[in-house]
Amino acid sequence: MEPRIQYAKTADGVSIAFWTLGEGMPVVHLPLLVSHIQLEWQIAECRRWYERLAEKRKLVRYDFRGGGLSERSVTDFSVDALVLDVEAVVDRLGLEKFALLGLLASGPAAIAYAARHPERVSHLLLWCTYAAASDWSRSPQVQAVRALMDKDWAFYTEAMAASLLGWSAGEPARRYAALVRDSVRPEFLQAVAIPAINKFDVTPFLPHVKVPTLVLHRRQYGLDVDVARGLASRIPDARLALLEGASGAPYLGDTEAVLSAIDEFLGEGQEAAAGAERPAAGAFRTILFTDVEGSTALTQRLGDAKAREVLRQHERIVREALRALGGSEVKTMGDGFMASVPSATRALECAIAMQRAFSVGAGLAPPEGAASSAPTEAIRVRIGLNAGEPIAVEEDLFGTAVILAARIAAQAEGGEILVANVVRELAAGKGFLFADRGETALRGFEDPVRLYEVRWREEA
Repeated sequence: MEPRIQYAKTADGVSIAFWTLGEGMPVVHLPLLVSHIQLEWQIAECRRWYERLAEKRKLVRYDFRGGGLSERSVTDFSVDALVLDVEAVVDRLGLEKFALLGLLASGPAAIAYAARHPERVSHLLLWCTYAAASDWSRSPQVQAVRALMDKDWAFYTEAMAASLLGWSAGEPARRYAALVRDSVRPEFLQAVAIPAINKFDVTPFLPHVKVPTLVLHRRQYGLDVDVARGLASRIPDARLALLEGASGAPYLGDTEAVLSAIDEFLGEGQEAAAGAERPAAGAFRTILFTDVEGSTALTQRLGDAKAREVLRQHERIVREALRALGGSEVKTMGDGFMASVPSATRALECAIAMQRAFSVGAGLAPPEGAASSAPTEAIRVRIGLNAGEPIAVEEDLFGTAVILAARIAAQAEGGEILVANVVRELAAGKGFLFADRGETALRGFEDPVRLYEVRWREEA
């Protein structure tokens, strides 16, 4: 059944058309290049894409201001204005936490929103997009298609459909071109949208995106793969998925590969959550922090791309250990994790499993120019644990127990596990070996805190 069209009003008074489909985790799907949420539903490829995304989720889809069923009499198409569109829709629906999917020209708005509202974005997905519009506009395909706009509007829309989005020549391209012509007026594109898009540059926002991010890109697409690599390398902890194909539309070509990558990314951590009851607010639990030692120096030594590969090893090992032992990922923070485990014993087992994996299964190649026989360098990770009754707010944890766990992790050296005395006492008689590190003054705490090192190596 065709979704019901609804409207939201932006802070600057623009009406934005949207619909929702399905139930579950919300995913807000930004527009592609141009959009018409009602006419797209009549195109089988688009409809299948939306239905598949909504199988286990609540999919939210809306039209850009100035096009589709949204208000068309607008003069502001800046990144800030497009962020207002997102804010209007999610506030109208009362969404507190949601994933954000930005595609092509809507990618910069998704990046800006995620950087400004990290508390509301659970995951950020970026499809064939960029931070700076100059990366997009210098593409030969884009330049060739844009040159047609003021010469032959119908031919321009067919060229956009075929060249930029990947619709097959002939009837498929003509059909989508007709949708484009129904979606937006040429005067708006020429006078408002394209001049504004040419100024898009959210590069300063990239280091401030603190939510799990997946950059998806097709290798043969007109936007250079290096743009995708650069985007992923400048967003903390972002992952890059390079897929085969040339279409700029995710619902064309090997759509299943795109959907599989999205499903895997959005589903991480859900297996553990499904297998264990989530603790009640204020419940007693063990808080675990990880932090990669020397991550800044590592990036300077290896470069952004290779350093990113190393950090992905860290992410994989932490998440696998949490899944295996019933822990819950709370959030990532640059080059570290915050996690919650119901049992002190399991938290210690989890920390030990991580350190053993880091020591034997996660290395990085020697720097360029080094001899081929040069040894690899192991990832060195600090781990700190504390136990208590943190304050739970939505998906996050706060309070003294959390702050102390973070301070303890900061005291550790790479390869060490440090714990508070309460963790040692809770695990007494369970076979763990602890070495007393004495009392340590920690920032923000009046009294010194006694710390213990967990002896996790086999020889211990």
